[in-house]
Amino acid sequence: MAQVMMKALNKKYDEVHAVKDVNLHIRDKEFMVLVGPSGCGKSTTLRMVAGLEEISSGEIHIGDRLVNDLPPKDRDIAMVFQNYALYPHMSVFDNMAFGLKLQKVPKAEIAERVGSAARILGLDELLARKPAALSGGQRQRVAIARAFLKDAPVLILDEATSHLDAVSEQEVRRALDRLARGRTTVVIAHRLSTVRDADRILVFDEGRLVETGTHDALLAGSGLYRRLVARQAGAALAARG
Repeated sequence: MAQVMMKALNKKYDEVHAVKDVNLHIRDKEFMVLVGPSGCGKSTTLRMVAGLEEISSGEIHIGDRLVNDLPPKDRDIAMVFQNYALYPHMSVFDNMAFGLKLQKVPKAEIAERVGSAARILGLDELLARKPAALSGGQRQRVAIARAFLKDAPVLILDEATSHLDAVSEQEVRRALDRLARGRTTVVIAHRLSTVRDADRILVFDEGRLVETGTHDALLAGSGLYRRLVARQAGAALAARG
């Protein structure tokens, strides 16, 4: 099972308490979205799960393993963060295929899997290009495709569509829905209009998990999520006006 559990998870930077006693059970194959104001602790939480940040206290379990002391490569996680990196000397195809080649997947299977992911993410006409010839949004799609092709049971996406415009983001979100099936997927989203289909939405504020529920349930309440949605809707109207 690819469940993820956090028990009394904390992160402190000197006097700054960035993540405060987070307790969370992400179920096997659940699609979960984290939202909240900038600096609320959501990215730090996922970086601890991925092994990119040391925890100050608490426990992280992935499947049936305590992973506190495991390096990122041993946690069975695929991830795309805001500051993604592609190999500049490799083509799009080779960037996407890199992990599969390390796993010694047969060439024919690599071609089939890379081709399938490229079609879903709109990259099939770009496979021969180098990253320098791509737009920021196209490079982000390559990073997403590479993470999916790793075929890990847990997928983490931290603002993975941050370089896309609203229309492109919706297209990639639809592709993500298809690609994430059968995996435990945790996404940090900045456009709240894109998170309605999540199994659960987690709302962070000042380092704490303050709300959890579906989009409709949270919107029917009077908490932070509803205020964030209203704020973004108001900003969108003002921009159009």
